Amino acid sequence: MDNESFMRAAIELADDGLRGGRGGPFGCVVVRRGEIIGQGSNRVTSTNDPTAHAEVTAIRDACARLQTFQLADCELYTSCEPCPMCLAAIYWARIPAVYYGNTRADAAAIGFDDDFIYRQVALPPEKRAIRMTPLLRDAALHSFQAWADLENKIRY
Repeated sequence: MDNESFMRAAIELADDGLRGGRGGPFGCVVVRRGEIIGQGSNRVTSTNDPTAHAEVTAIRDACARLQTFQLADCELYTSCEPCPMCLAAIYWARIPAVYYGNTRADAAAIGFDDDFIYRQVALPPEKRAIRMTPLLRDAALHSFQAWADLENKIRY
């Protein structure tokens, strides 16, 4: 399969999810060495899970199949430019290449406006629309110090 075939697979997942009433019009596949090893469609409304975006579900599927939390030798094909949450998940999974169909402007035109979140992330915590209040930092630092001291930790 080639890049266009993988993108068509992502678009088909978006269409299938829409027809099946599982969520919004988004689909995604994760590809490793020319083979689809993870797939997902938006399942936010059908699972009552705001994190069940197509990219996140595809990353979860690929990681479960490969028994790993890093996908550094994979590519991701998604029917729409990733939202900030999905983009962060892609970075955490260490996926080095993303191909997308629709743009975030296309998504905004049909009511999925992620631009607000992109703007919020860039603000200092005290200026965000969601109240962000530091609390018990000294107590919380204990866990971080324990992690720093751990000799057999698995870094991610």
